[in-house]
Amino acid sequence: MGFMDFVKGAGDALFGSDEPDQERSAKLENHVRMLGLPVEQLKIDVVGETATVSGQAASLADKEKVLLVVGNTEGISKVDDKMTIAPPAEKKPAEAPPEPEAQFYTVAPGDSLSKIAKQFYGDAMKYPVIFEANKPMLKDPDKIYPGQVLRIPKA
Repeated sequence: MGFMDFVKGAGDALFGSDEPDQERSAKLENHVRMLGLPVEQLKIDVVGETATVSGQAASLADKEKVLLVVGNTEGISKVDDKMTIAPPAEKKPAEAPPEPEAQFYTVAPGDSLSKIAKQFYGDAMKYPVIFEANKPMLKDPDKIYPGQVLRIPKA
């Protein structure tokens, strides 16, 4: 994926702007772990407003979620993706095709998940698809904020 851009002033306030980069890195790593996202050898290095994320995610969806958790943090404006995805333990003949990369959407003022679902899927009632795709970052489908970046899975 490379670099992803985020809104610096939007997101979870996990640390102050005067904290050293090393402490900010540690707080971001702890936050990802607390959310229970499956990543082995997670390493986040923050330098200024840029966070470089490495480690091995269990799936593409988990990788995308980790990147969004890091980027949707106040004070982070860029995320450099250095993550890999764990290969399947054993390849099964009837295995489903790999999950396609999700699209990303930056929430605008006045947006709701149903409005975003209508835009991407043509059906406002498909908002639970977006909500589920953004768990555990989202705890309530009514609590999104301008500047937040969301995963939008393919229809």
